[in-house]
Amino acid sequence: MTDLLHTARAKAARADFPALLSLCQQLRADPAVTLAQLLDLGALLSQFGFLSEAESCYRQGLTLAPEDLRPWVNLANLERERGNHATSRTHYARLQQQLPNHPVIRRNLLVGMEYDPAISDTERLTAARAWGDWAIARAGGARARPRLKPLKNRPLRLGYVSADLCQHTVGLFLNPVLGAHDPQRITAFAYNASAQTDWVTRAITASCRATGGAVRDITRLDDIALAQCIQTDQIDVLIDLSGHTAGSRLSVFAHRPAPVQLSWLGYFATTGLTSLDAVVLDPWHAPEGTEAQFVEPILRLPAGRWCYQPVPWAPKELSPPPAERNGWITFGSFNNTAKLNDGVYDLWARILAVVPDSRLILKWRTFNDAALRQRVTQAFVARGIAAERIELRGPSFHADLLKEYAELDIALDPFPFTGGLTTCEALWMGVPVITWPQARVVSRQGFALLSAIGLAELAVEDAQAYVRLAVALAKDRDRLRALGGGLRERMRCAPLMDVLGFSRSLEDQLIQVYRRVEREVTCSPS
Repeated sequence: MTDLLHTARAKAARADFPALLSLCQQLRADPAVTLAQLLDLGALLSQFGFLSEAESCYRQGLTLAPEDLRPWVNLANLERERGNHATSRTHYARLQQQLPNHPVIRRNLLVGMEYDPAISDTERLTAARAWGDWAIARAGGARARPRLKPLKNRPLRLGYVSADLCQHTVGLFLNPVLGAHDPQRITAFAYNASAQTDWVTRAITASCRATGGAVRDITRLDDIALAQCIQTDQIDVLIDLSGHTAGSRLSVFAHRPAPVQLSWLGYFATTGLTSLDAVVLDPWHAPEGTEAQFVEPILRLPAGRWCYQPVPWAPKELSPPPAERNGWITFGSFNNTAKLNDGVYDLWARILAVVPDSRLILKWRTFNDAALRQRVTQAFVARGIAAERIELRGPSFHADLLKEYAELDIALDPFPFTGGLTTCEALWMGVPVITWPQARVVSRQGFALLSAIGLAELAVEDAQAYVRLAVALAKDRDRLRALGGGLRERMRCAPLMDVLGFSRSLEDQLIQVYRRVEREVTCSPS
């Protein structure tokens, strides 16, 4: 059985999906199969987008162990990936009643709320506050701030905590910044909460060492041991990069292991944790008034909260808009299917209805799932769009995915959870992106990126404007060519891709925060 699982993983890694599914059928049919094996098998199938097959594994697991709640956690996650947020929310509410102190259940419930358009800002804030109170209580109560050591002429000791120090959105955004840190100003440590290693992990390790710091493997450390490790490293500023996403170690921040603690990069809402001194955003993600959505104070980086560098294998040359060779406009989105909802289907169908002969390409790993493909196609058919105008593509290697942008004329950003790295890659590949920023921070990612390169004109204020802009851009082929052809130069000339400038600005802000807190502590009555 173990050998079959190993073989299945190898087949999946080579994208040999027919062989993967065949092996999975063999494993499920084995009368000796265990719950643990079914959970592993379901996770593998889910990783490569086969949601229905994964669901079958989890439901088979429930027949073996009806009282075990782990299959229900995975089923709740599957419903989120399908865009069935109400069902996912119902599963998690029941799970939290049964296991109120389970960290993964509490964390996943919060992440699901960010995707769910039916959840209000008040509901999201209330749930995050409840998590923060729970984390503080679980840590034994509020902790005093550790003593700050004056900087004087020494570098700031900076710690990053993440489960995504690999070829993941967080790792790809962090890697160039960490590599540009000035060792005269920063000694960088990274606390790696994942066993996964790749070229990004190796680059981050080398960058930390270059500043006199190190990468710590924290996969086997509980919060108390991790807090002690951070204190032993004498970290001045500790930055969480995960929020409530998978593998998060945010709960260690409730133990107050560092004098100054921040949230940045990998999350898109309040953590709910009062022991954080700030959340790092920017004026586009967090206009005035956004403070009402956060427990933490907001620190706004003036040039944006992200710094982008394309992967080494990104195509060097851009193709002209495909409409010039095929005669019709192709819209597209390569975003997570959890971001799709009835509001998105409504607007995208309205655009397709108005732009004659236009097509829509959607790409995500979960389109390996036949049932999901049918459901999404039917969503457009029900809105009057012929099925043959919708193309749903499953996963591919990253280099091949980037090449597929050459088949898009215009990218459509979903909402309220917009694209981040996906938007950067679309723009880098010469595809303009239309976005609709709303109230929640995660809905403003596309707007922030477009604003950072001087293209805020592609962000709209309401649903009607979204449709109008998409239709107008589709009709104006000269503008479309000019926009796409100029995107790389815009990005190269913008702070978004100024790695050295961004890193120095971030360092300035972190040092200023540390010194401000130091002054406040010094001036406060004992």
